[in-house]
Formats: sequence, structure tokens, C-alpha cells
Amino acid sequence: MSRSEMVDHPKAGFSRRRLLQAGVAGALGLGLQRLPGAEPSQAQETKSFRQVQLVAREGEIEPAPGQVSRTWIYNDAFPGPEIRLKEGERLRATVENLLPSGTTIHWHGIPVPNPMDGVPGLTQEPVAPGARFEYAFRAAPAGSYLYHSHVHLQLDRGLHGPLVVEETTPHVTYDRESNLILDDYLPEAPLPLELLAERQQGNGRGGMMGPGMMGRGMGPGMMGPGMMMGGFLVPPYAGLLINGRLPSAPAEFAIRRGERLRLRLFNPASATTFRVAVGGHRLTVTHADGRPVEPVTVDALFISMGERYDVLIEGGRPGLWPIVAATVEGNSPPAVALLRYAGVRGNTPEGFPPVAGRVLRLADLRALSPLPPGSPDRVFDLVLSGRSASEWTINGEIWPDAEPLQIGAGERIRFRLFNRSFMLHPMHLHGHFFQVGAAVKDTVIVPPHMGRIEFDFIADNPGRWLFHCHNLYHLEAGMAREVRYI
Repeated sequence: MSRSEMVDHPKAGFSRRRLLQAGVAGALGLGLQRLPGAEPSQAQETKSFRQVQLVAREGEIEPAPGQVSRTWIYNDAFPGPEIRLKEGERLRATVENLLPSGTTIHWHGIPVPNPMDGVPGLTQEPVAPGARFEYAFRAAPAGSYLYHSHVHLQLDRGLHGPLVVEETTPHVTYDRESNLILDDYLPEAPLPLELLAERQQGNGRGGMMGPGMMGRGMGPGMMGPGMMMGGFLVPPYAGLLINGRLPSAPAEFAIRRGERLRLRLFNPASATTFRVAVGGHRLTVTHADGRPVEPVTVDALFISMGERYDVLIEGGRPGLWPIVAATVEGNSPPAVALLRYAGVRGNTPEGFPPVAGRVLRLADLRALSPLPPGSPDRVFDLVLSGRSASEWTINGEIWPDAEPLQIGAGERIRFRLFNRSFMLHPMHLHGHFFQVGAAVKDTVIVPPHMGRIEFDFIADNPGRWLFHCHNLYHLEAGMAREVRYI
């Protein structure tokens, strides 16, 4: 590690209460792979675990009538089935791999023990085709999380789903809740960036130079306002999705006059940051990446790959209203869903939400349980940049050929991130929460064009952890580092 890195001194649709359980608990022990340290103690009885089975296989999805494609999914559902637990419950999830290649599951955001983290080459070997593997961990703290494959570009095939850990005592009241899952729709097998660039050149599109815009309406602290750009490369998405549905067959969310609806927003997309707004309604943000914050009311918010926000909507304007999620980088038409009040008929929504209005800023988020104050024991300066379509780097190094960032148990660590590239980077730290400003999160957008973000975390979960950009294609092209306890 160089001195520049370290200075001494974290099937379409949704379901409200669905949890897929294995049919025969006793069969879970047959043919399973287990990692060292994954065995529960003798004091933990089988009945204290929630049993879940996830089968990864090829299947058909139909995001709109007549638009059928074959891809890889969990339990024949897209997005994958919701896993819902109470805070403190223990999960025992058996993954059966019926795919033609190895796979894993990463439990995104929840600080699981290191052997359960699902990162190939770092915490486990991929589950081989035809094999099964058991993940076991305690569901804490409460929050909105994700589960998804962490092998190459498998996430962009559809291998993801929501993981909800319910609070014992919520800090806000609400009448009903729903999951809203944002995604980008790729009806073909994903390709690495360099092959996408070659394909665009072959089509006469000029390699990585493509039309688009970013940052419209994004305020300071999230991204620079009104920045225009070309030159970014995204896969050939056929549209943007809400709960696995295209705008031509939108998902619907029910509400009644006088109700307070809690929407859990998840972004497991591979390469899309969204601007989310609801026609006729404001959003009261109550949680960021699962962690409770002081409620703040806005007109729209940006949610990048890997981020989650919980928001409240007050049911005060009966009608049929659009929920709109527009891309920030790229030129795909927005994803659209419907907010339908009880008793309202028809399929024509009220007007789309205006672009103007208050947009959530990072500085608006104030965690209810921040890190204790203190000075860092180690500081890492990390420069994010890209040399070509196939090379996205941290301090000029391409994962996995990169030196680990070494830390000590119990230390307070500070990462200072500098973005020297033309694209935003949602940076995610496995196994830990971090404090950025007054917020506690596990994924944060580093703005493009000399953007800077810094955060602190406590080294309280020993192991070998991945720190990476959650743009799947940037990760695959090397924008990652190992955080290693010494």
C-alpha cells in the first residue's frame, strides 16, 4: 500500500408479507456446501431459524404482454421473492443452483458474518451447477436490504430480490406498506463493457460516445446541477422497470384517502441511477439504506445502484397518479407505475410530476443512530477513474490485481473518495455501515467530474470485505478493492 492511499492518525410484482419456505426442513442438510464458521452453535435449535429456499434457474419473464424473454431468476419470479424477517430472527437460506454456471448470493447491506457474504474468490467459491449451499445469519439491524448474485454479470440477468427486516418499534407510523423495486431490463445475455463498445463501433455508433444527460435537477451534495454529458456506455436496455413491469403494463400500488403508505424503494439495477417522484404527492424520507433518519419531506429523490430509501406517502389526493423513475445516465424512457386510490377506475393517470421541486440531498439526511464522534485511526485516499471501457480503477489499480486496504479491528477508518471520471459511482462497502455527513449508509453516490465524498466506519466485523462501485459493469471492469483486517 502506498503512502498516497493511507495516512496514519461501510415473476414481476411485489408482495407485502410473502416469505418462501422450504417444504421439508430436514432435507436442507442433504448435499449442502458450507463454509467454515457457518455452523450454528449447539444451543441454536433448528426451529429458531427461518427456513427459506431459493432456486436459481433459467426461466421466462414477461414485463409487458407479448414481451417475453428467457433469463436467470430465483424461484421462477422476477424480481425474486421477498424474504421478510423480524429483527433478530435467524435466517437459514438454502440456495440450489440449476444454472449452467456457478453462482452466489450476497446479502446486500446487512452486516452478515464474513463467510456468509457471498463474494466469489474472497469469502467463498461459487456454488457449482447442480449443488446447494446454505447461508445462515441473524437478521439485524432492521431495514430494507437486497439479495443478489455476486458472480460476474449475473445480476443483470435478474438474479435479485428484496430482503426486509421488520423493526420491533418503528419510529414512524403507517397504515400499509409495499416494495417498489427499480431495475433496467436487458432481454439478452449481458456483455462486458469492452464487447459492448466493440458492438457499438460495429453499428457505427462511435464506441463509447453516446447521447444522454445526467444530473438534471440534482442539487449539491448529490451531483452537480444540470451537467450534460455524452461518452458514457450502458448496455442495450429495452426499458426501465418497476416491480418487473414496463410502462405499457405498469405495476400498481393501492392507497386509501387518509392512509399513510410506506414505500420501500430498492435499486438492484445494474447500470441505472433513477430520479423518483410521484404525481400529486410528496415523499417523506424515513430511512436511508435501511437505517432510520429524521423524517424529511421532498418532491423527488435520486437512488443509485444498491441504494434503498423508505418513504411515506400521505393519502390526501384521490385519483390515479403516476410513479415515475427517470434515468440519470442514459436516454431510456422513464419507468412508470401507478398509485391508485380505492374506488378509482380507469387507466389514465393524472399529470406526471414536475421536474421542479425539492430534491433530496445528502445533507438532508440525519441518522437517528450516528457513529460516535472521533478522529480516524487510518485515512485512505481513493481516486476513482476510468482508462477505457474495460478498465475502471481505484488509485490506478484494477481489481483483483490490486493491493488490499489493510485495517485493524476496532479502528475508526476514513475513506476519502475523489471521482476523476465522467460518470457517477455508487460506492458500496460490504459488511459495515458508514457515516457520510450526518447520514449512516452502506452505499453512496460519488458525483462525477471531480466529485468528492468522505465517510467513516468502525472496523467491527473482521474478515475480507469488498469495497466497490455498484455499477455492475464498472465492478466487472475492475473498480473494487479488498478491505482486509490485519
